[in-house]
Amino acid sequence: MEVKSRYKQTDVGSIPEEWCVLPFDDVLQRKNAKAHQIPASEYQATGSIPVVDQGQETIVGYSENIGRRFTSPQDGVIVFGDHTCIVKFVDFDFLVGADGTQILIAKNNNLARFQAYELEHRGVTSTGYNRHFKFLRDRCFISPPLPEQRVVAAALSDMDALLNGLARLIAKKHDLKEAAMQQLLTGQTRLPGFHEAWKARRLGEIGSTYGGLTGKSKADFGAGGGRYVTFLNVMTNVVIDCRLFEQVRVSPSESQNRVIKGDLLFNGSSETPEEVAMCSFMAEDVPDLYLNSFCFGFRLQNEQGTDGLFLAYYIRAAPGRELMKSLAQGSTRYNLSKGALLEAIARLPHKDEQTAIASVLSDMDAELAALKARRDKTCELKQAMMQELLTGRIRLVPMETADA
Repeated sequence: MEVKSRYKQTDVGSIPEEWCVLPFDDVLQRKNAKAHQIPASEYQATGSIPVVDQGQETIVGYSENIGRRFTSPQDGVIVFGDHTCIVKFVDFDFLVGADGTQILIAKNNNLARFQAYELEHRGVTSTGYNRHFKFLRDRCFISPPLPEQRVVAAALSDMDALLNGLARLIAKKHDLKEAAMQQLLTGQTRLPGFHEAWKARRLGEIGSTYGGLTGKSKADFGAGGGRYVTFLNVMTNVVIDCRLFEQVRVSPSESQNRVIKGDLLFNGSSETPEEVAMCSFMAEDVPDLYLNSFCFGFRLQNEQGTDGLFLAYYIRAAPGRELMKSLAQGSTRYNLSKGALLEAIARLPHKDEQTAIASVLSDMDAELAALKARRDKTCELKQAMMQELLTGRIRLVPMETADA
């Protein structure tokens, strides 16, 4: 393979001529973490010293145990799990949580922050890729000149700061939505203009149930002109994601129940009673759409005045979860029959208020989805930056500065 001018071929690929490839002992030094370890009984919600634990990407607690505090050097350190695959950069004083945590300090003309990104880029943080500290000792590390390490690390740190800010905003918006659901779906808080009392309704009075696909073999799935809603789609979405349908072969002579716009879809079983009968709303018209055999559908009677999206939110929120949990049967796996669902009694507002509440919650979900999409795009951009910057394909410093 031809190597372009001012680059050289190494065991880690093509890199700039002035970059080095060094063994572990020339780049990082292992420090004894046991001297800074504290038992889990000392963890608390707040405190002066954060506790860092192997296998966790965030701080797991706090403590006041100053005597075991690890004083981080100016450039920070890499925290690495001997039995896990999480590598993280830490630039503050901390305590060590679980046994097996490793502390790595940069040596010579190397920056811990840069080397942490180099490890991330080369897949050390991937689940299953690394199991033991020995793996780290056996690998080589790239070592650009110190000025270039600083500039690259600063650029990637800016991306991490942006990602962390988005993560905090997403968490805050999620908490606000959960609080809104608790207030609005129980009637504790009423939207302006609504005062009518909520009424207890038996679900069998406002709709009827139907089953999923029957009589299908493995050969019928993954082919054919029909599509079906998967179990996971029902479990994870308030509104069915129409991008995630899968193919199924259904002949015109078969008697199968179709899913139509406005239907509510439920999983009939789960390993825990808390996750039985999660509800998802079908908001679009999709021809030749069916339901997987492990779920069942619920079709509203329009004249009964019920908003399907509201009911989906209601059943997924605390009041609906308690109701479904009380109806679940089983010991190792929990089930809820279609008949039991029809006998369930829910306390519901007038349809106009249902629609208004569903609109508020749907807007909050849309905002969350937009933030998550922005986070995912930012993460992709960071990965692309790492690919270019940590291989030297793009240089952020002039050649004469890199050579200094």
